[in-house]
Amino acid sequence: DSGDTASELQEWRPVIYRKCTDTLWLLLFCLFWAGLMFITGYAVMAGAAERLVLGYDSFGNICGRKNTPVKGAPLSGQDMTNKKYVFFLNSCNLEMQSIKISSLSLCVSSCPQEQLNSLEDLQSFARNNGSFLCIYNLNVSSYTQNSKAAQLCPTLPVPPSKSFPLFNRCVPQNPECYSKYASVLISMVNEMDVFHRILSGILAGRDTVIGLSVLALAFSLILVLTFRFIRTLLVHTLIALVVFGLLFVSGVLWWLYYDYRSDPSTELETEKENVKFLLGYAIFSTVATVVLLSLIFVLRKRLRFTVQLFRIVGKIIGRIPFLLFQPLWTFLILVVFWVFWVAVLLSLGTAGTAQSTSGGQVEYRALSGICYMAWYHFVGLIWTSEFILACQQMVIAGAVVTCYFNRNKRSPPPHPVLSSISVLFCYHLGTAVKGSFLITVLRIPRIVLLHLYNILKQKKNAKCLFKCCFCWFCCQESCLRYFNQHAYTTTAINGTNFCTSAKDADCILARNSAKLASISCFGDFLLFLGKVFVVCFTVFGGLMAFNYHRELQAWVVPLLLVGFFAYLMSHSFLSVFEVTADAMFLCFAIDMETNDGTAEKPYFVDQELLTFVSQSNKLTEEQKHRSTRPFHDNEDGTELQPM
Repeated sequence: DSGDTASELQEWRPVIYRKCTDTLWLLLFCLFWAGLMFITGYAVMAGAAERLVLGYDSFGNICGRKNTPVKGAPLSGQDMTNKKYVFFLNSCNLEMQSIKISSLSLCVSSCPQEQLNSLEDLQSFARNNGSFLCIYNLNVSSYTQNSKAAQLCPTLPVPPSKSFPLFNRCVPQNPECYSKYASVLISMVNEMDVFHRILSGILAGRDTVIGLSVLALAFSLILVLTFRFIRTLLVHTLIALVVFGLLFVSGVLWWLYYDYRSDPSTELETEKENVKFLLGYAIFSTVATVVLLSLIFVLRKRLRFTVQLFRIVGKIIGRIPFLLFQPLWTFLILVVFWVFWVAVLLSLGTAGTAQSTSGGQVEYRALSGICYMAWYHFVGLIWTSEFILACQQMVIAGAVVTCYFNRNKRSPPPHPVLSSISVLFCYHLGTAVKGSFLITVLRIPRIVLLHLYNILKQKKNAKCLFKCCFCWFCCQESCLRYFNQHAYTTTAINGTNFCTSAKDADCILARNSAKLASISCFGDFLLFLGKVFVVCFTVFGGLMAFNYHRELQAWVVPLLLVGFFAYLMSHSFLSVFEVTADAMFLCFAIDMETNDGTAEKPYFVDQELLTFVSQSNKLTEEQKHRSTRPFHDNEDGTELQPM
């Protein structure tokens, strides 16, 4: 048995000669993407992307091109080459009726950039600009004479509008009209009034949302540099800023809640919803502040070791500086994929046949089987996104492994990131596919449960059951992500498949959990404080910005989305330190088990990391000893007496 154990331990080395792992899973992923390509081709052929991009009127004419007539629609089949913009006759009061916009739409040559208050203004605008805003079969001279002109022309007053830069729609510039207009256009597949108000708040305050997103990106970059060149003073400053941010944001939320509640002008339903959301945010922020401050107080004595930990991680990243750019590359790849995914989804949504209605208008009926294609396409979104993130983790882990298992620490291997990428693409793509598939398997039931929860939320028993199941899947996904990361690192070391790597990583972590758990946990906690720092100050900027624009609808929910985006952005950049530290500790555990420090089997670890781990474990043992000492007999021999 001892001989077998020794032989197993000798296998822990970054192998030079590798073989492809999980090839069948890579083949399955390729077949799955062949299905996605079929759906993409079908969406391009059967869909009408130009109808979505260029826009079309209520009579089946696509703006900006010549059209063919539709049977039963006398106003179809017109030449709209010079009429490139879609104009809604009632742009300020758009409504959804059976997933269809109630207002008539026309193709016009230009959008009215000034408010038009009467039929005479409409007639003058048509003659001066050559843009006719009434129904096609109504002559310009009849705008003021025809008794039915009020029904055939836009609702007065016509707000000033500008053409949207991409989709050629006449978008009203009045803030209230704009929010209603945009929310109806984008939420055509959703008739929830709350969603409309949330979306209108996001779109009406789009400049503020974009500015806050840029602010979150700037804070994330500052934190990356802070953790790269971390010092004790910087850690103290970061913790002080986090404490200040938590207290200040909680105080501002409570102040805004009482300010809105005591405001006598708070009468609209959206304003009352703002007050409810503010109360919920204030309570959540207060509870989170108390919990985090308690954790900071309890873990304050490990601050010195955390600084030393990030110095060691920073030294590794200093040897591989391109690791800091890895989240940026991943983010750009994800953005390109998401744009492609949305384009295909929208093309699927426009796949349909034109049919005339009783009023001479044209409707597009969806083809059969589109729903199943959309679900397949949705699974592709989750699986491919998780696969891209898994590739990032494997690249970082492979680069760290290459530098750790290098005898000459002063001369790091050349181009470790490029080497890790080449190893991933040549040998281990199947392993990344399998790990990402397991995450997808857990993610899809959560989404289905969320959909069922929205349907059955009126039933209390079902509501409680769905919440429990949802939390269970969340916990399972978090644990699986943790083991996936270590499985990827083990694959980078041994070149084994996913299941073998997961089993080996689990065994090595189980034997060394007592040594590494406390070190890794506090490092992760400090990274979490960095994410809280970004969220706090981004939300604070949002509170100040949105509070000065109280006319926006439901602005508190867009603020929550901004906070979520800030957390996602900070997590993307700080994950480099997290993955690097986890990979480094796994390599350290393997190094301690396979080597003994002798001349025959010297350690790969440098002295600084070895000293750091031994000091940290010594501190942990002292704390355990002090915590158990009061339960033993006192020094004078007297026993503890019961009360």
